[in-house]
Amino acid sequence: MLNTARATRAIAVAPHHLAAQSALAVMREGGNAIEAMVAAAATIAVVYPHMNGIGGDSFWVIVPPKGDPIAVDGCGPAAAAATIDAYRSRGLDAIPVRGPLAANTVAGTVGGWNKALEIAAGLAAPGARPLPLARLLADAIVYATEGVAVTVSQESATRAKLPELHPQPGYADTFLIDGALPRAGQRFFQPKIARTLGMLARDGLDSYYRGPLAVEIARDLASVGSLVSGDDLRHYHAQQKVPLHLAHSAGDVYNMTPPTQGAVSLTILGLLDRAGLSQVEADSADHVHLVVEATKQAFRMRDQHVTDPADMSVEPQSLLDPAALDAMAAHITLEKAAPWGQGRGPGDTIWMGCIDQDGMAVSFIQSIYHEFGSGVVLPITGINWQNRGASFSLDPDHLLALKPGKKPFHTLNPAAARLRDGRVMVYGTMGGDGQPQTQAAVFTRHVVFGQPLQTAVTAPRWLLGRTWGQSSDSLKLESRFSDAIVADLRARGHEVDVLLPFDETMGHAGALVRFPDGTLEGASDPRSDGGVAAF
Repeated sequence: MLNTARATRAIAVAPHHLAAQSALAVMREGGNAIEAMVAAAATIAVVYPHMNGIGGDSFWVIVPPKGDPIAVDGCGPAAAAATIDAYRSRGLDAIPVRGPLAANTVAGTVGGWNKALEIAAGLAAPGARPLPLARLLADAIVYATEGVAVTVSQESATRAKLPELHPQPGYADTFLIDGALPRAGQRFFQPKIARTLGMLARDGLDSYYRGPLAVEIARDLASVGSLVSGDDLRHYHAQQKVPLHLAHSAGDVYNMTPPTQGAVSLTILGLLDRAGLSQVEADSADHVHLVVEATKQAFRMRDQHVTDPADMSVEPQSLLDPAALDAMAAHITLEKAAPWGQGRGPGDTIWMGCIDQDGMAVSFIQSIYHEFGSGVVLPITGINWQNRGASFSLDPDHLLALKPGKKPFHTLNPAAARLRDGRVMVYGTMGGDGQPQTQAAVFTRHVVFGQPLQTAVTAPRWLLGRTWGQSSDSLKLESRFSDAIVADLRARGHEVDVLLPFDETMGHAGALVRFPDGTLEGASDPRSDGGVAAF
């Protein structure tokens, strides 16, 4: 019997327990879920630095107690100097995954925090006073100053990627301890990030782009050879968006707009709603097969359409029109696997959720793309810059062709739902191609099949394609699936690889639910270092 985390006032979940506790502490002091999430986002950037940081991007889906859900796009665009010719002239036929030339987009996450706090102020009751920014960043500053215990996840990621990361500017001085691989349990200090967070607490979050901190960041970027300039920082603003919406038989499901693959996650659920999923047995070969086949259809749609919305040939919400979903669902059969090509590849990130005492729910995701992003650590500010721009193509005719000001494709997509029975749910995961698939696993198990939330997150998972730490495009199953299910899937034409019983390749999922009576339930992934914090 899996333990279920329940509460009656407020709840938070994160892939590192200290981030969940930071969120809860803010809500105990009367802060709302958005303020709590900023605190958690700052903490997770310090305690899980291989997965995310303030040199990356973020996305939010906010579900207020009343009114329409709100999305925040904290994605930074390509630098003005990031042109195809800039790379071709250096003899490159692809954007490097590591190094200064991989650090070619503005880091948007801090701008996303700022925009979310503006939204929180607009949603607050008359006379309500926001918590000071210094309070929201306080835990993160303490952890960066006084040190935090290295996780097994950080140790293993560092070990696996050290050969390609060690040569990058600032990496070894920042992420090795006395020149050696950090070991789980060692105390890990980040004094430069502590100082940078302190400047943000003093000068405001906008200082990252248009203040004293921006001056330092621009100087840092120039010194390491990044294409991102001070002008690129000054021109950046996070955006408030209307999230994508799927009308599901169980209720309304929401996700992030492009350039994320939120449309992919919603498409999978829409196809499963049409493909007879509710008629099969939970966690059976039929269940896995139908989700995998829906994933193939959704990925084809993604590869045809999803990019910076300014460059899309269709309106993003139209991808979820019932007629479009009906047409894709017609290609799914229960008996045989459809052909499969390649996925988009890996991506490291963190997903976190909060629900406050007033019922506001937040689904949040923050990333630097690959483990440790570009690997470049800025010398003065200590910021590890993302490599999200490595997802651009140097082919001018490609959907994801690089051009200045264009937003890079993101695997990130925070999910939320308002169900017909009155429940509100926020859920998500890390993991590249695995994100929409794990979202489908958690949603279908809990909502369609009625499994307890923790069971839905803990149960064995599958993954079609590539994700964190993987390079093959096979269908991967955790070994807790029976031999009979593995054989059944292979008989239908799936190329199956069997992984560890609880394999971090499957990502770090989490979910929260608020019931109509105000009670709360949360689930954290045993594959992570996380937990649920509640009161």
